[in-house]
Amino acid sequence: MVDYHAANNQSSTGGVQTYMEQENDWDRDMLLDPAWERQQRKTFTAWCNSHLRKSGTQIENIEEDFRDGLKLMLLLEVIAGERLPKPERGKMRVHKINNVNKALDFIASKGVKLVSIGAEEIVDGNAKMTLGMIWTIILRFAIQDISVEETSAKEGLLLWCQRKTAPYKNVNVQNFHISWKDGLAFNALIHRHRPDLIDYDSLRKDDPVTNLNNAFEVAEKHLDIPKMLDAEDIVGTLRPDEKAIMTYVSCFYHAFSGAQKAETAANRICKVLAVNQENEQMMEDYEKLASELLEWIRRTIPWLENRTQEKTVNDMQAKQEDFRDYRCVHKPPKVQEKCQLEISFNTLQTKLRLSNRPAFMPSEGRMVSDINGAWHTLEGAEKGYEEWILSEIRRLERLEHLAEKFHQKAAIHESWTDGKEAMLTQKDYETSTLSEVKALLRKHEAFESDLAAHQDRVEQIAAIAQELNELDYYDSASVNGRCQKICDQWDVLGTLTQNRKESLERTEKQLESIDELYLEYAKRAAPFNNWMEGAMEDLQDMFIVHNIEEIQGLITAHEQFKSTLAEANKEREAIQAIQAEVHKIAQSNGIKLSGANPYTTITPASIDSKWKKAMDMVPLRDNALQDELNKQNSNDTLRAKFATQANTVGAYIQAKMEEIGRISIEMNGTLEDQLTHLKEYQKTIMSYMPEINTLEGYHQLIQEALIFDNQYTSYTMEHLRVGWEQLLTTIARTINEVENQILTRDAKGISQEQLYEYRASFNHFDKDHSGALQAEEFKACLISLGYDDNDARHEFARIMGIVDPNGSGAVTFQAFIDFMSRETTDTDTADQVIASFKILAADKPFITAEELRRELPPDQAEYCIARMAPYTGPNAIPGALDYMSFSTALYGESDL
Repeated sequence: MVDYHAANNQSSTGGVQTYMEQENDWDRDMLLDPAWERQQRKTFTAWCNSHLRKSGTQIENIEEDFRDGLKLMLLLEVIAGERLPKPERGKMRVHKINNVNKALDFIASKGVKLVSIGAEEIVDGNAKMTLGMIWTIILRFAIQDISVEETSAKEGLLLWCQRKTAPYKNVNVQNFHISWKDGLAFNALIHRHRPDLIDYDSLRKDDPVTNLNNAFEVAEKHLDIPKMLDAEDIVGTLRPDEKAIMTYVSCFYHAFSGAQKAETAANRICKVLAVNQENEQMMEDYEKLASELLEWIRRTIPWLENRTQEKTVNDMQAKQEDFRDYRCVHKPPKVQEKCQLEISFNTLQTKLRLSNRPAFMPSEGRMVSDINGAWHTLEGAEKGYEEWILSEIRRLERLEHLAEKFHQKAAIHESWTDGKEAMLTQKDYETSTLSEVKALLRKHEAFESDLAAHQDRVEQIAAIAQELNELDYYDSASVNGRCQKICDQWDVLGTLTQNRKESLERTEKQLESIDELYLEYAKRAAPFNNWMEGAMEDLQDMFIVHNIEEIQGLITAHEQFKSTLAEANKEREAIQAIQAEVHKIAQSNGIKLSGANPYTTITPASIDSKWKKAMDMVPLRDNALQDELNKQNSNDTLRAKFATQANTVGAYIQAKMEEIGRISIEMNGTLEDQLTHLKEYQKTIMSYMPEINTLEGYHQLIQEALIFDNQYTSYTMEHLRVGWEQLLTTIARTINEVENQILTRDAKGISQEQLYEYRASFNHFDKDHSGALQAEEFKACLISLGYDDNDARHEFARIMGIVDPNGSGAVTFQAFIDFMSRETTDTDTADQVIASFKILAADKPFITAEELRRELPPDQAEYCIARMAPYTGPNAIPGALDYMSFSTALYGESDL
């Protein structure tokens, strides 16, 4: 009689009940059914040999070969992996009984109580007792430890068979006898684990012998499971022996359980490697995008810092058009790339935290802060370049105006000095009469007056040339040459004038009789003529203004000039009256005039001609000033349109920025609702883009009109562009934060109620609504969530090191969620990955490339082989790889 009661704490109630059922079976069947006994002999013998062959031996007759106890002790050492007491080698009966007792004592030490099985029965070759003893060993070492979904031993093995064969037609495993007669269950078990070995669809339920032979032969050839039964033994028996079938099936379980563990280990490694590969791809994408953006900034800044001056306003306006094209066409995609780069960086860091990986540190010079710094430098260069272009346009406009004014005055002066040197060098006074000499002297005095009047023009010409030099006029050389020629000629004229005056004064003592009227005419005509020339010059003078006040000032000055015309006309009439009086006196006294005034070349006809010409210029000047006034009124209207649109856009941007700040703090509804709301909000903001484009249109019109100031608004286009870009970046960053919170929630299994609690606690202690908690606020928040005050005081520095690794003194909501999720959930660790590799390596401290390629998918196997260092520890073999250091590197040194 056999009792299979468990005798240690490791045996479960189910195991004890199973053993009791087996004991009852043996009690009922004191004499075995011959067919069953034959099946048990084959099965138990094959099972014993499957273990004994590991020690280079086997048995032929199960009741005879165990009689001396030697092979029985060897069998137990092999299946238990433990050393038994040294056997006795004697041939006497007592030696055999002692050896068998040592084996039975070992079985009893494993928690099995043996009843009615004694060493004498085994030594005597009692077949029933021997088979019962072997069945006890099979139950203890092959079936008892089977555990499936909280069931063990026989029930666990049966449940395992049912789970594995459930998808197969014509298979319904309910027991370990009838359910296996047609052989389909054996084939289904093999096909489920090794579909490459069995063509299950070709099997027929009505051909059990073929089915059984196929399964037994495949198991023996490919699965190292010895053939324990013949198909005819099972088919030819009404009810196959349950113990034989259980023994046979347990071999299949143990054969496939190792593959299942390897599969589980491989799946864990694949999961870890997939996460690592995805993260590495994101890192490579970030590095590439950051490098391309930094390279674009590096190429663009020198262009913006180029201050090569152009010669004309048109050339500078072409540069301005290139800059406008850069701002509207080339830069906006880069703004999007910069925003995407920040989003990718934040998403990557969140995934690394969720997968318990070290934080990503980009290559030197490619940090987000480095990119922001380079971007700030770029925007500074943009601002400086735009200001320089506007300044250069003003400078060139001023230069062109001065240059034209210089050449106009120079032409007038050169026209006036034409022939003056010849006049001053002639010797006409040497043969002249006294009256002629007096006339020459008075004429020379009039010339001196005229010369003095032109002194201002010469000084103006020199001053304009000096200003052109100071403003770096590109054609300064020709201007300086012409100015120097005028100054040199002016010095010569002064010298010649002084010499002629001295000659005439020497002759004057000998000559008298001057016609006073001619002299008076000359004296009054010369300044009047000079006044008219100056007036015509002023009426033709070019002007440039930038606002209404300046043009109104010119109009006022012109009106004042027109108010003096009546008085000037009286002077003209008075001068003409002098000439009339000369003719009257000559006619009255019979004086024969030579025809020309000896004292001046200014004739009454020339005065009238210049007067008429000046009067014709007055209405032309009126029209020019009125046109400029209309232009300035148009510019003022354009300023007002821009200001109205700018004030509207500025207020819109400010309001939306405040709304986004409020939304990011309140965050009502689920995270998905918040994300949907934020994306709808983003679409609403993007729909405002036409208003920005309208403002850009007004700004372009203002620049084309060369308007440089606007008193109707404090906003500039640059200010609004920056505000718009900040608004787009802020809404994108807020959406990214919610997406990261969803990633955290899904990865960590955080409920919506927990998120609400975290958000409510965070907002409650965020007194200034800044979106971040200061150190003391964070400490109070932790206490409110259930952290012990004493523990928080001792661990607070460590916790702050986790949530604020940069030492900024503030904790963001994302960092707060990461910390809370890390405290309440579990993730894969380096120890778990090492344990998985250890299973694949069959408990060796190293693994080979062949084992990796066999257990893992090809791409992930090659990924490990490329990154694992050679193993150099104890028992190293060629090609051995160190999986421990590789696993440690996946999680960083701190995890171990």
